[in-house]
Amino acid sequence: MSIVLDLGGLGAADLAAGPSALSELMASLHVLAEPEHHPEAAGWAARAAAAGPDLRDELSVFAPLWARFRCRLFFPRALPLAASLDEELAAVAALPAEDFLELVAPGVLGTNAQSVPPVRELRAGTAAAEDYARRCLRRSYARGELARQLVAAPLELRDRLLAVLRAADTAFFAEDWRTLRTPLEDHAREVRRRLMIRSPADVLTELLPTAARVGPGERVRLDKLQIDEVKVAPRPLVLVPSARVWPHLTVKNEYPSCVVVQYPVRGTTTAEQLTLRDLHHRLMALTSPARMELCRHLLGEPITTSELAARLGSSEPQVSRALRTLRDAGLVRSTRDGKLVRHRLATDVIQRLGHDVLATVAR
Repeated sequence: MSIVLDLGGLGAADLAAGPSALSELMASLHVLAEPEHHPEAAGWAARAAAAGPDLRDELSVFAPLWARFRCRLFFPRALPLAASLDEELAAVAALPAEDFLELVAPGVLGTNAQSVPPVRELRAGTAAAEDYARRCLRRSYARGELARQLVAAPLELRDRLLAVLRAADTAFFAEDWRTLRTPLEDHAREVRRRLMIRSPADVLTELLPTAARVGPGERVRLDKLQIDEVKVAPRPLVLVPSARVWPHLTVKNEYPSCVVVQYPVRGTTTAEQLTLRDLHHRLMALTSPARMELCRHLLGEPITTSELAARLGSSEPQVSRALRTLRDAGLVRSTRDGKLVRHRLATDVIQRLGHDVLATVAR
């Protein structure tokens, strides 16, 4: 499953890269709401939770907005990009009721598999609004209650959300952002430099380990648990680097807003990102009892192919084939020692497998 971005027709003025404090706050709140999905950020999540214990109940009310689907409200909608969190929150505060409804209602429902009624029909007491609230409730009680409040009084909910976001900024995010902002801005500056001399498809595949060019033209496939093909032009494409979004890769494509890709910056994560195919290869390589037995011998010390064959009572060609499968999956490392080649289990890769599975599913 994947999202394909068609980047053909984008000019220099249609491309932007830069951090967004509001998007980063949203990613941080997601980690805080689901810390078991983000073991790499356990220390940060514990400190943030301790810094804002009084926020817990209010954050749980709005948690559906920064769950996996991610509400469109928290991402840039047009160029130029805002310079600060205050500027982004001021733009949210200025939203009329209908615009706030349009941006938030899909996030409350939390899925692309079901459509949201047109904003003009989302009025308290209408059949469309009642059906929308019921569908949200079927997904979870929290979503159903948030949908009911959104339909009944969108501006009141807007102001309540803004108060929660400002409180989170005061409690823990402002200090975190002071540390994160400069490296993210430096990264974005380098991305903008590349965009001036390289095609956007090339730059995107360089930035995202799980992205690949596909077919003719400027088309890039992103490894996501979605199926979609997005023609970006004539809208702008905005690349939003993040330190907290890992392992997720977020694509927001709602018209008429710009297309946004929020992605983890390399160097801010604890492990490589695998494609679904790579993860499959690693797991399948370990399903063979013969290869698993070979791994047990490779765990203790580097061993040659001939010694492995003698230990296992197998032929050298059989052992070579098994080693090749494990090596191709990244589970075995081979080093030359004079005329001999010795093999050893990549224990660090084996240890990461559980984390890799979670990260790949979560992306």
